[in-house]
Amino acid sequence: MISIIIPTYNEAVNIRATIERIRHAEKNGLIKEIIISDGESTDGTALIANRIGARTIISPKKGRAAQMNFGASMASGEILYFLHADTIPPDGFTNDIHAALQKGYGIGSYRLSFDLRHWFLKFNCWFTRFDVNAVRFGDQSLFVKKELFQKAGGFREDLILMEDQEIIHRLKQHGKFIVMKGQVVTSARKYLDNGIFRMQAIFYWIWLLYYLGFSQEYLVGLHRRLIRKK
Repeated sequence: MISIIIPTYNEAVNIRATIERIRHAEKNGLIKEIIISDGESTDGTALIANRIGARTIISPKKGRAAQMNFGASMASGEILYFLHADTIPPDGFTNDIHAALQKGYGIGSYRLSFDLRHWFLKFNCWFTRFDVNAVRFGDQSLFVKKELFQKAGGFREDLILMEDQEIIHRLKQHGKFIVMKGQVVTSARKYLDNGIFRMQAIFYWIWLLYYLGFSQEYLVGLHRRLIRKK
């Protein structure tokens, strides 16, 4: 059985559609629960999720890594599936996860696509079909056996940025990883707010500085200075 874990903070605009699409995409009754691990949203995110039947918990610590860890600690499924609030899995995604598990894979993610048709975004998404850690991000979602997640020690809560990529390196030490053939569809809202080329350049820059060893404090400050929100 699969526990879906969605970290949220002020996602009232997206959370209803995401939960409804999850239920529509699931074909085999393997979803045990949808856990919304909320960071004390002020826009009614938790209330909306509760009303449509998701299990909403308030994380004692804010931050995506901490909220996902807290959600995992509360999950009762044998498989954890981490998903962003503005990302939609493909139809039959639970079948894909089940098939991967049957083949001996304990960890996996999807290829990436956006809800905006643009050649540059499609070009960048093309690379996510490869099993290369450098192109593995949380937008692609992540399934993992709970026992492997626990062995790896969960997400690093000291990382505000790049926590989704860092954990892949550790998880692969404990189990086989697969990039599934389908695609999740994630929101391009940040690209629309900041400009497609500018936004991607910011991501590339932060990614490079992370691997060069720059501190989280510096990266978070840079992220806040450069990224606009409307």
